[in-house]
Amino acid sequence: MAPVIWGLDLRDMKWSMFRSEWMWKNKDYHLRRTKFVVYQLAMICMVVSESIGTAALSGKHPQPGGHFEPPYRLSNKDYVKQQSTIQKLHSSASVHNDDFVGIASFNIFCGIVVATIFGAGFFFDLFFPERYEPKNIRWAWRLSALFVTLCAIADALAFTVIVATGKAWISANSQDAAEIAREHIIPPMVYRHNHRAIASTVFLWIGMVATVASCIILWMYYAHLDTYGPKSRTARKRDEVDKTTLVNERAQSSMESREQMREQTVYNTTTGGSPHKP
Repeated sequence: MAPVIWGLDLRDMKWSMFRSEWMWKNKDYHLRRTKFVVYQLAMICMVVSESIGTAALSGKHPQPGGHFEPPYRLSNKDYVKQQSTIQKLHSSASVHNDDFVGIASFNIFCGIVVATIFGAGFFFDLFFPERYEPKNIRWAWRLSALFVTLCAIADALAFTVIVATGKAWISANSQDAAEIAREHIIPPMVYRHNHRAIASTVFLWIGMVATVASCIILWMYYAHLDTYGPKSRTARKRDEVDKTTLVNERAQSSMESREQMREQTVYNTTTGGSPHKP
């Protein structure tokens, strides 16, 4: 027997829930299909941006000629390890790229939290669309969505500005040391020359727009939930019709029973007793 955790019956978690009939053709729940589309778009684009940004930050980068260095030299050729690479070339040289390292790290954080919040919302809506949530949990969903949305907006703006205008720079105690470092450094000093950084920015903006839309949809859904419950207007009307039909059927059945009892009473009175009495 599947356990019940936080009032959620885990027996409802079935592979059949991913079928088209349940995910896309089911119109019983308010904004459910819209949430599935927009939530997934936000999650996918933010995670793709995070992954490409990670590759730009600490992945393998081609040399100016277009080919990759041998594996034994690749480990030092990224933004994170540029400093150690330059120090091997000249002890007095230093690289300054903390702006890109910082924003790329923040982009990783944003991708994780967006996927966590809206991914959880996706699966809860898929498996437990009629779950009960107390008021504090509903507000926790709202505020969490708002927080990750603000993070995504800040991430997109800062990432775009840094990639478009920023660059790493080298300081050294001599011009020769600086030139040696510039000739051997990989990846590009100018961030916008890094094609992975550009691709990460594009996916980040798509993901940010989808995240904003997801936040708005989530707030709209909980406003509807507080007033009408999880069901859509069509489903509520259908349920009301079914309920009215059931009430009418029960009333009709009750009237027929009373009519039969009345007829039985009249018959008993007329015959002077029970019809089974000899």
